[in-house]
Amino acid sequence: MSLAQRVLLTWVFTLVFLIMLVLKLDKKVEWNWFIIFLPVWVFDGILVLMLAVKMAGRCKPGYDPRNGSPDLRLRAWYLTAMLLKLGFCLTLCAKLEDLVDVKLTFVCIPLWTMLLGALVELGLNIFPERREA
Repeated sequence: MSLAQRVLLTWVFTLVFLIMLVLKLDKKVEWNWFIIFLPVWVFDGILVLMLAVKMAGRCKPGYDPRNGSPDLRLRAWYLTAMLLKLGFCLTLCAKLEDLVDVKLTFVCIPLWTMLLGALVELGLNIFPERREA
């Protein structure tokens, strides 16, 4: 998938989600919160599928893992971040639909974990490890 297609796909799913969110918040529709977040989940599903296919490509015969280990670690982090985001969206929808009675603090734990991991990843990119000669 080219960069232009990925950008267009991102904007379309974001636009559909925001339109549905505004309709729900203005009480124009009485949809379930899980339906409102459906564009987010479809987009995340596409991203997870693309990421899994790229990671599975590393398992083919003749691949030298020494050349791509940092790349695989980064892709594993992306997959973990996507699953944490999915967990946050699911718990948020369950809280908004009153399916579970939990504090908002516990709903936000996957989001905070993802943001903390993103800060660590940012720090590792800003301050790369030094190699001694």
